[in-house]
Amino acid sequence: MTSSGASPEPAAAIRGPRLGAPPSRLLVLAAVCAALFTALAVTTALRHGAPLAPERGALRAALAHRGEPLRSLAGALTATGTGVVPYLMALLAGLSAGRDARGRFRAALGAVLVLAAGQAVRYGLMELLARPRPPHADWAAGATGFSFPSGHATTSALAAGLLAWGVLHRTRPGAGRPWCALLALWAVGVGLTRVYLGVHWAGDVLAGWLLAGALLALALLLDPLLVPRAPGTAEALPTAWP
Repeated sequence: MTSSGASPEPAAAIRGPRLGAPPSRLLVLAAVCAALFTALAVTTALRHGAPLAPERGALRAALAHRGEPLRSLAGALTATGTGVVPYLMALLAGLSAGRDARGRFRAALGAVLVLAAGQAVRYGLMELLARPRPPHADWAAGATGFSFPSGHATTSALAAGLLAWGVLHRTRPGAGRPWCALLALWAVGVGLTRVYLGVHWAGDVLAGWLLAGALLALALLLDPLLVPRAPGTAEALPTAWP
C-alpha cells in the first residue's frame, strides 16, 4: 500500500525479477560463483590436472565403500543427470512457469536454451582445461572426455534450478520450497555419484555446481522476459527470496 497522494513505484523497480530476487543480488551471486569457479580452474591448470590431497582422499573413501546395492543405485541415479531427463525437466519448468499457450512456449524455449547454453559453456571449459579423469581402473561407470568441470554435476544442477524456477512460478508463496529442496538433493546426489563411481575428482563436481550456480543466477535476470507480468497482478506475485 502507498500513502495517499504518493505515486506508487513500478513493481519491477521494487522487486526486480518476478521471483523477488533483486538484479543486484543475482549479479553478486553470479560473481561469487564465477570467482570460486575461476579459483578452482586456475588451481587445476597450475597443477596440470593433478588431484589435490582432499580429492585423492575422496576417491579412496569411495573405493573403500563401493559395493552393492549402492553401486547399482549410484549408477541409476547418475544416469538421470544427463541425456533426455534434464531436457524434460527444463521443458516442464517452462510449461509450469507460463500462464497461457504462448507464455508456456516462450518459457519452455527459454529454459531449454539456458540448459543447452550451459552445457555448451561447460564443454568448452572442459576442452580448454583438459584435466585427466581418475585412473580408469577405479571407474565403475562409463565416461568420455576430460574431467573438469563435471558435465553431470553441471547439467543436473542447471536442470534442478530451472525446474525449481518453474515450480515457484506455479505454486503459492512458500508452497514450492519442499519441491525445490528435493530437486536440490537430486542434483547433489547426481554430483556425488560421479565421485563414488570413480569417474570424476571431487573438485570437478564442485566446479560443476559453481558453474551452474553462476549461470542460473544470470538466467534469472531473464525472468521478466520469459514470464511477463499480467496486468494488475504485480502485487500477487510469489516471492522465493527472503
